[in-house]
Amino acid sequence: MSDRVTLPEDRDRDRRTITDGFFEREVYLSRQETAAFLRELADQLEADTTVTVAGSTWEIPFEYRDPVEVEIEFASKRERELEIELEFTERGDGSDLSVR
Repeated sequence: MSDRVTLPEDRDRDRRTITDGFFEREVYLSRQETAAFLRELADQLEADTTVTVAGSTWEIPFEYRDPVEVEIEFASKRERELEIELEFTERGDGSDLSVR
């Protein structure tokens, strides 16, 4: 099983691998595309602590640690909106514990 989770726009063109700096993309998917993407992501979360999220021109390989932060936000100002955010923290070597 591959550790790549691709967005439906993926066409296997040459990709830029992002491992540093800042990167952000917003995509709009149909219900079916969103469900397929989330299933692929869920399969990867069960299988390993490494995942690669990719679009048509970019990819982000990421090794994360448990736990994964899940944030649920609801707002009903102008229009009702439900936001579900997953936050993965980089896997570190060892602990933060040290003796000086």
